[in-house]
Amino acid sequence: MGTAILLIVLVVVVVGGGLYFSRSRAAARQRELDDAKADARRLVERLGGQVLNLNGTDTASQQAMADASERYNAAGSQMEQAGTVEQARLVKATAIEGLYYVRAARLAMGMDPGPELSEEAERERAGKVTEHRAVDVEGEHYEASPEPGQNTPYYYPGGRVAGRPVPQGWYSEPWWKPALVAGAWGLGSMFLFSAMFSGMGGIASASAWESGYDAGQQDALDSGGDGGDGGDGFDGGDGGGGFDGGGDFGGFDGGGFDGGGFNGGGFDGGGGFDF
Repeated sequence: MGTAILLIVLVVVVVGGGLYFSRSRAAARQRELDDAKADARRLVERLGGQVLNLNGTDTASQQAMADASERYNAAGSQMEQAGTVEQARLVKATAIEGLYYVRAARLAMGMDPGPELSEEAERERAGKVTEHRAVDVEGEHYEASPEPGQNTPYYYPGGRVAGRPVPQGWYSEPWWKPALVAGAWGLGSMFLFSAMFSGMGGIASASAWESGYDAGQQDALDSGGDGGDGGDGFDGGDGGGGFDGGGDFGGFDGGGFDGGGFNGGGFDGGGGFDF
């Protein structure tokens, strides 16, 4: 009889402990989600305030504000669907990109750009346009510049689109958008990238860009290749060895967010991170 009572007590303790642990974990996850959504909501509201109260005065600032408005709408749509911490972080990333467009618009109008924004590793590694370039590729004229201008009204804050880095800068055309829509780059994209950025400091070479590498990774590969054949683990001539050149180092794909960056995937990209 005593043994039976003891077993019943043990079962009750185990079951009760399991229920308590399960509820504690669920409560912790909910708090984490609530905190992530609150953090994202703060940035969405900040972006909304700029979108609703700031109007562009020239082509470049008007286009930048149009892109910021698009991110604001996408972030709002994503916020309604956010049910995990990861999704809430996507909302935050979309809002931050929208705020980058706001900063660009304010600079184009000669205004104070406002508070600094948090840097994103992929955006930094993508590099920046540091000089004006004008090129003709396959019968089309393209320009890139570190500053807004009549011929370069399209801003991009830097990041990855379809697994490849796109430098921060102002452009005559949003040449990254076809890859954003299709999820893959066209056959002539490498020639355009090479013509536009060849020799520009801090930006990957065309071959590195085609493989999804940024400039820093290209430098590492070049230094490794100069040392000859590293053996089976790393063959400087063959990306298929221990180090696969086809790997995508972008933890963040611009995808549905042009820009950058960011693909919402099944979580309704909403046309948002033109990241």
